[in-house]
Formats: sequence, C-alpha cells, structure tokens
Amino acid sequence: MSRSGYSDDYEYAAIWAGRVASASRGKRGQQFFRDLLAALDAMPEKCLIAHELQAPNGEVCAIGALGVARGVDMTKIDPECPEEFAAPFNIAECLARDVVYMNDEWGSGAEKPEDRWVRMRRWVAEQIVVTPEECNAVEIPESQGGESGNHG
Repeated sequence: MSRSGYSDDYEYAAIWAGRVASASRGKRGQQFFRDLLAALDAMPEKCLIAHELQAPNGEVCAIGALGVARGVDMTKIDPECPEEFAAPFNIAECLARDVVYMNDEWGSGAEKPEDRWVRMRRWVAEQIVVTPEECNAVEIPESQGGESGNHG
C-alpha cells in the first residue's frame, strides 16, 4: 500500500472519486489549493520529494511545502497517515490522500524532483475553480479598431 493509502481495490472507486471531487470543489478544498499554489510558487528551489512530508535536509513534498509555508512542524506528523495531516490543513482526509497520490505515484519512476514540482504545480493550478467575481475583476480594454475581425 502507498503513503496515500490507496490500494488496487476498485469496488468503491466511483464513490471515492466523488468524495474527492466534492472535497476539491468545496470552500476548504479551494482555499487549500490556492494556498498550496502560493506555497509552491514561493519555494526557493522548485523541487519536490516523494514518500515523505519533509526530509531531514529540508526537502518537502507538495503538502510539506504548504506546511513549511504555514509554519507547521512537519516532522511531528506521520507521513504514512494522511488522516494526521488532513486536520492541520483543514481538508478532508480523502483530499489529503489524493494529493499524496498525485505527488508520490502519478509521475514516472524516474521523475526528477524538479519535474515533480512542475507536474504538481500544474495539477494544483488545474484544481482551482475561478469564481465569477475573479473573472469580473480583470478589465479587458476595448479594441481601438472598432469591431474585432471586420476591417473591411
């Protein structure tokens, strides 16, 4: 079994996927993803490790990056128990397991830490739902040449 706790038992896969999707789209999940994206972007070295929250040398996985950014002592959390690190991040356990799965197991076996960072950053950004308020916050200047495409 992996650190995420996922197994090859697919009997309840659709139910589990629904729980993860709901947790991801919810207010707490969206805040988590926004904060995680900011933490990834703020990392001085854009590298992520697998199979640990934080290594003794300070390297981190994706969730570890957010923990460090928030001042959470990641060494006191068991990296094999997603239920332990769901609470400090105010997310559902199923979402914590999914992030761990994506960090640890989704990439290739030969994935470099820099490539894991790029992959995880892209995935985290894809999880963020842009709100209508955010769409309206961006002003788009009117074109200077009249109707677009008809210059004729």
